[in-house]
Amino acid sequence: MLPSIRFNKARADQAVLARIGNPLQEEPLETSREVCRIQDADRELFTGLLLKPFRSFAGYCFDHHSSLSRNETYCCARAIFDDRDCFLEKGCEIAQRLYAKSNHPNIKSGDLCIARVNHVKVDGQDTEALCILKAETVEPFLSISSEQGDLRIATEHGINPEKIDKGCLILNTREEAGYHVLTFDRAGAHSRFWLREFLGVRLITDDSLLTNQVAGLAVSFLQGGGGDESGNSDAADKTVAAKRAMSFFDNHDHFSMQEFEEEVLRQDPDMVARFKEHKARFEEASGQPIADDFAITSAELHKVKRKLGGVMKFDTGVEVRLLPDFQEAALERGFDEKRGMGFVKVFFNSKES
Repeated sequence: MLPSIRFNKARADQAVLARIGNPLQEEPLETSREVCRIQDADRELFTGLLLKPFRSFAGYCFDHHSSLSRNETYCCARAIFDDRDCFLEKGCEIAQRLYAKSNHPNIKSGDLCIARVNHVKVDGQDTEALCILKAETVEPFLSISSEQGDLRIATEHGINPEKIDKGCLILNTREEAGYHVLTFDRAGAHSRFWLREFLGVRLITDDSLLTNQVAGLAVSFLQGGGGDESGNSDAADKTVAAKRAMSFFDNHDHFSMQEFEEEVLRQDPDMVARFKEHKARFEEASGQPIADDFAITSAELHKVKRKLGGVMKFDTGVEVRLLPDFQEAALERGFDEKRGMGFVKVFFNSKES
């Protein structure tokens, strides 16, 4: 199971700053000459802005195909946790590594902040963390100040905390297994550049994560029409198919891809092939395969079930919204010969106000 992480007591006390250009554009790298110490008056606000993006992300860990000790970002983080005096040196090394990996024309330049964060609670234990944030967008804002007894207005530029582009939070736990890392990239949920080339991380997989991933893939596949090659299914048919998939998870303690194909995909070779393609695209984006056998955890199913449903749209300006608890028997579809139009009947026990 992934750990419980709480930030309510966390405090950031030091930061190393950098400006990361794009080497292909001949843009430079600028790094701090000394550690930036966060003032007491600013610490609470600064910490909150740093940690706000990391409220609900899957867990990753550092990885390397040959040896974890060859993952440069991991080694820099480990050195910082082991010796506070090397923070500036290793923080600048992290910035240099990111700069070296930014050699693609689509990678934007930006400001980098590497901060030490204390008192993060991980499973109730006081834990240090290292936060790395990159902001690629600077926005204008107005500043009003008092000068010589009068008010003045000025236009300035700065970072919008709501629009931090990339970030990771490295928790000083599970060192030998590659730490526990939270990460995000606004440009894409699974950015090859940020996750693989700079950080070098992989997902921490357990039964909860696998249940969420595979059940979510099944729902997105069937509700997206992947189970109907003709493309004639409407929202009700797609939702019924997705609910059939969720019934499989509800009625099994263990997931087997073979059983799933037989019971949900109905042994249809075309549908099985399309689902495997859907799964393969997700694996390519995330950078690692998904297991075909695992224990199903019921807590994760509630999260996936909230994604069930859809909207039936008609050319008469009417829409019927289907909620996650939609029942197939509640709808009856037919054709009215007199009007020459199709119809849908909605059955209910009681009308909600």
